[in-house]
Amino acid sequence: MKQNKKDTPRRAPLLRFRTVLFLFVCFLVGVVVIVSTVGGRFGLFHQFTLETIGNAQSILTSVSSSIQTVWGGYVDLVDVRRDNERLRALIDAKDEELARYREAYRTYLRLQEELEFRQNSEFPPLTARVIGKDPSLRFQTIIVDRGANDGVTEGMVALTSRGIVGSVIHVSFNYSKILLANAPSSAIDVIIQKNRVRGILKGAGENGFTLEYVLKKENVAAGDRIVTAGIGGLFPPGKPVGTVVDVQREERGMFLIIQVEPAVDFSRLEFVFLNLSLAQSLEDQAPFAVGG
Repeated sequence: MKQNKKDTPRRAPLLRFRTVLFLFVCFLVGVVVIVSTVGGRFGLFHQFTLETIGNAQSILTSVSSSIQTVWGGYVDLVDVRRDNERLRALIDAKDEELARYREAYRTYLRLQEELEFRQNSEFPPLTARVIGKDPSLRFQTIIVDRGANDGVTEGMVALTSRGIVGSVIHVSFNYSKILLANAPSSAIDVIIQKNRVRGILKGAGENGFTLEYVLKKENVAAGDRIVTAGIGGLFPPGKPVGTVVDVQREERGMFLIIQVEPAVDFSRLEFVFLNLSLAQSLEDQAPFAVGG
């Protein structure tokens, strides 16, 4: 039968100790036998020898048991440490595998959402991947991997399944630059969905949007949805743009101060849809002018 390699470190010192103990006991027994043979009777020397041997054997047995217990505990501790390292490596591998599954699930949900958007769109959408971003304050733009060779022209609208992203401002053969709707240089003609009140949605960068030119008498509250008005032919009507998060009525002035949270998370854009049915130039579109 094969000897377990795991028990070899545990047994080697113990075997050596038992061998020495056995030889010592044999020596003492030999002494007792010789003395008993010469003396002929069990005298004081014999009693002393027996007591000595008994005490020695008792002490050696206790020491042997203690050494065995301590050594066994050490070996067990080494085994436990190895098991912990193995289990830790296994947990790390499972965590990495779980992260891949989560990412795959998020990708599946996003692709399913985009598929539903394509199926329900009233215009022919062209999918474009975001490959770059310009973080400058006034001209917040992204670059996508579609250009003139794909039928893209200046003025085309970019959207996601959640709402308006922006408008194409520059086109090369294979790439296009899109001005984001939340750029401070952009403006979109919109309406408040619940009461059809019109206003101009101005980009505010990281702060989202501000809805301007809405009179104080109008009923506007946090939670109201803002959609495109469709005036001017650039943006199709009824597309989500954002949600009102704050309304202020100051004593001076005629208009409300309205803060709007974008429907699209501009910091996490990966793909956009370009509306191929709209190919007008930006210069002809007042609601979304650069430099305004």
